[in-house]
Amino acid sequence: MSTWSVGRYEAVAGYIAPIAAEVVAAVPTGPGTALVDLACGTGNAALRAAGLGAQVTGVDITPELLAIAAAKPGGDTVDWVAADASATGLPDAAFDAAISNMGIIFVEPTAMVAELARVLKPGGALGFSAWVRAGDNPFFTPIVEVLGPPATAPYSPEQWGVPELVHARLKAEFADVAIQNGVLTWRFGSLDDAVRFITDESPVHVSTLAALDEATRARLVTAFTAALAAHQSPDGTVAFDAPYAVITAHRR
Repeated sequence: MSTWSVGRYEAVAGYIAPIAAEVVAAVPTGPGTALVDLACGTGNAALRAAGLGAQVTGVDITPELLAIAAAKPGGDTVDWVAADASATGLPDAAFDAAISNMGIIFVEPTAMVAELARVLKPGGALGFSAWVRAGDNPFFTPIVEVLGPPATAPYSPEQWGVPELVHARLKAEFADVAIQNGVLTWRFGSLDDAVRFITDESPVHVSTLAALDEATRARLVTAFTAALAAHQSPDGTVAFDAPYAVITAHRR
């Protein structure tokens, strides 16, 4: 079982759907456009592009998510492929555009950029989104507080939110690199709803909690609850802003 098949990724996809719309709008999607959505999850971006006329292939490593995508309205218009986003097995130079909504940022970047360059035609458009690290992040700060700083790793998703790294990673294969920043408001109807998102729905958080002993899990849930409560309004809703970037480029 993969990280992304636990919890309920479709809940995450619903929250980040507005960013998916921005990613799709950043590349050509007209009739006849061959487009690939890499690490497509439950297909929000892929289906949106298909609805605009593109011939879409959606790739994800988790078959359970592809099954959800295929069952959605319009799901039969997309070619769904179960594969690693950095080793798709798709033909060389087959696509006019490649997109990803908070997906390829979790993949080893050197292999990922090489695969993007391989499957795109010369001049093909790239558009993808990435989270930008924030000082106050109730989805992440409690993990550091309870479990300590994460171990040093060769790459991490939030690195794609650093402009210098974006340009360094893409410059050999891509031109016209541009970064458009935005802010997504995470909004929950109550504190219980916000905590339930952490404990039952968000795959990354559910996986993290499942790996802990009972006492440590309880401490971490308490820390998440306190961090989310700090963003609770008098009407009981919980809301906080998360910065992100939409990155675009063209294959050289």
